[in-house]
Amino acid sequence: MNRLPRFLATALALGTAAALVTGCSDEGAPLTFDTPTGDTNTSQQAKDPGRGAGKDGAGKGTGGGPETVLPTGPKASFTTANTLDDGTKIGVTTLSGAKSGFTGKVWVWAPKQYFDPKYAKSGFPVLVALPGGNGYPMNYWMGTDLKLQSSISSWSQEGKSLPFIVVMPVLNPDDKYYYDGSDIPGQPKMGTWLTEDVPDFVRANFRTFASRDGWAFMGSSSGGFAGLKAVLQRPDRFKAVIASGPDTVPDSPLWAGHEAARQANNPEKLAKALGTKPDTEKNRVYLAFQIGTKESGLGSLKKFVKDYTKGPVKTRLQVIQDGTHNAKTYVRGMGDGSIAWISEQMQGPVPSP
Repeated sequence: MNRLPRFLATALALGTAAALVTGCSDEGAPLTFDTPTGDTNTSQQAKDPGRGAGKDGAGKGTGGGPETVLPTGPKASFTTANTLDDGTKIGVTTLSGAKSGFTGKVWVWAPKQYFDPKYAKSGFPVLVALPGGNGYPMNYWMGTDLKLQSSISSWSQEGKSLPFIVVMPVLNPDDKYYYDGSDIPGQPKMGTWLTEDVPDFVRANFRTFASRDGWAFMGSSSGGFAGLKAVLQRPDRFKAVIASGPDTVPDSPLWAGHEAARQANNPEKLAKALGTKPDTEKNRVYLAFQIGTKESGLGSLKKFVKDYTKGPVKTRLQVIQDGTHNAKTYVRGMGDGSIAWISEQMQGPVPSP
């Protein structure tokens, strides 16, 4: 598939979400995600830990001791972008990436469980949510109309999902080109932005887990590609991805003259290489693909799953009935099984005894 036509089509199909952002009375007001922890150490060992979603999205208590990392600072200045029906808020700030050199906006939402005193000493899993289309200057997942955050809130109460912190950075440095979520030679380092600067920012401001078991991506179309590539390229840092309607090869025109670098960012090459490694917990990644029955690309995804589900590369394909290349379709698919599948592989918050 050629992403440039798809890139433009996605901007039309999905980009309206950015214009449909639900306003709130305190939009623009200062916002803090600070919570009391009762512990000033920068890290601690959570008690009675476990993986997978249980009641209230908490860990099941299977043992092993996940390391909770308390916010390291420096603290970002957030303002309110949106407010959900449950009172939780989506905040926005501007991040100057120390490693990439790129400066852009990042939106963040924390679930109600994050503010519950019984989880005050526990880390929370992080889901980096990437948009399709331009992905600049907005990330359309920050709007309440797509119901990503409200769905995660409901699913976590139902035991279908972990209560993820949802982090929504801009995907591209401008609205002219698509940068494949990569460090294309001579261009802004968007791969470093997504896989290093954004996680560093989250660790600076939120209670997280040191282990990759607490880190995942999700994304639509071009954002699905970027998330897929990030997990396959850095399995030491990220464990899972929900990639919806993605391409599986890099095809930005900016790769011209840089074929070796392009192939180093090719999910097919990365999955093939990872598939030859031992099938151990340390190496395993979980790739949850989604696609609607009314969009193109199903054959390509089925081929990817067939060719590269080997060794530590685990895959799942959610075919969404009557689904189109549309963000709301993909949220529906997440509820139909994708979010539960990656949640079962990841670390949930652990209540204090």
